[in-house]
Amino acid sequence: MSRRRKRKMGLVKSKSASPKATEDVQIMEDLKYLPDELLLLILSWVPGRSLVRECRLVCRKWRDLIDKPTLWRLKCQRDPLSKAAVEAIQGASQIDWRRISILRPFGRNLIKNPCGKKQFQHWEIENRGDGWKVEGNRDRVEGAEAQTCFVSSYGWCVKSQVVDLLQEGLGEELMDAFQPDICIADWWGARDDCGCIYKIEVHLLAADRTSVISSFTAKPDGIPQWNNAKYQQVSHVFREYGPGVRYVHFQHAGKDTQYWAGHYGARITNSTVKVKFSSKPLGASTPSH
Repeated sequence: MSRRRKRKMGLVKSKSASPKATEDVQIMEDLKYLPDELLLLILSWVPGRSLVRECRLVCRKWRDLIDKPTLWRLKCQRDPLSKAAVEAIQGASQIDWRRISILRPFGRNLIKNPCGKKQFQHWEIENRGDGWKVEGNRDRVEGAEAQTCFVSSYGWCVKSQVVDLLQEGLGEELMDAFQPDICIADWWGARDDCGCIYKIEVHLLAADRTSVISSFTAKPDGIPQWNNAKYQQVSHVFREYGPGVRYVHFQHAGKDTQYWAGHYGARITNSTVKVKFSSKPLGASTPSH
């Protein structure tokens, strides 16, 4: 057998290659000769970004398998966060399973910096001045990304964030034809020695970022002065909202009831927007608090 033929089959080591690199090349050469069905199953266990950045460049056969939706759908079926989506979406032709597998838009919080761990990054702040401050929680919020919160001062303090659903990995056909649940939640409370008032507005927006398709607003009863400093949750589930939803505009506000100078107002944390498929049939009522 010629040296050129041996090198093509991966049997000749390059003088400049490290032992580990040579071993990796040999493994890839061996895998190329597996049946497509078995190779696809093996590749489905490789992390998504490695498939795109590295494995896809190995050879034409690998590239063709990785470009097919079958592999990515299989990965999504195995992912606890995406499994319900695979079961709910049947017969859709334009679902980008690769984006869903890599970006994992289902079941994770799409609000960035929900607890103020990165100060005000990703939030649009009104009345910046003394309007908001980040402090540690006075009462623990289970499941929160961080035990910190945004604290308002006297007068209404407002902040907001816009979630781009397509950028997060949710395609147009998926949003329009299947309309997965959009679940929002917020935790708010007060200092034990100063009461507060809180309100929230969430709008589902069309592609122009202006047209409102569906809305939720709430202004719970305020918390009086001399309280237990416990957090309260407000939540809502958008269902059957119709086609065209592309953005979620999440806005909340708070102020104190004593008008004290400084940051004694509403303490807001763990703001959440999650998209998921529910086992509950469409048309069933969904309670909100």
